[in-house]
Amino acid sequence: MAELLIRIKKKPDGSAALTCVRADGSVTWQRQEGTAGRFFPVHDLTHHAVETVLGHRRGFYGLVAEGWDLTDFGAPWPKGPLPADAEPAELIVGFLDVERASGAEWSAAEFNAHAAQHASARGGNTCALTDEQLARIRARRQELLSRWRALPPGDALELEYTRGA
Repeated sequence: MAELLIRIKKKPDGSAALTCVRADGSVTWQRQEGTAGRFFPVHDLTHHAVETVLGHRRGFYGLVAEGWDLTDFGAPWPKGPLPADAEPAELIVGFLDVERASGAEWSAAEFNAHAAQHASARGGNTCALTDEQLARIRARRQELLSRWRALPPGDALELEYTRGA
């Protein structure tokens, strides 16, 4: 059984809603309106691609499966800062968001150089990806984005998530 059921609803007005149902039946959800309604579904699907392809146990969805609520991810950070082992997923997803916005696809070497620079400047963790891993992440993300774009307004995309699977 999946540890988390992820449901992203596409609303007719262009907004979205993210609902996560944990294996114990507890739920956390969040409306994504305005520009957030256009950005976050793509961002959240990128998280799914990164965390499932790389087998991350404590990325965004791993923390939600552990019991974090969606409101825990932001000021005032009720659970404190992200755990250090969650940072690689956040860093990779953030870089993929930058890459998507710029329209330029980075090689693994470029990705790793940006990650090292980020870690050096901020004292966080770095990551090392291969071109093959990036290709698998991009392919999975593209598959998810195609499903999202084809989804009629009013319907929801549902995905299962199991940590480290």
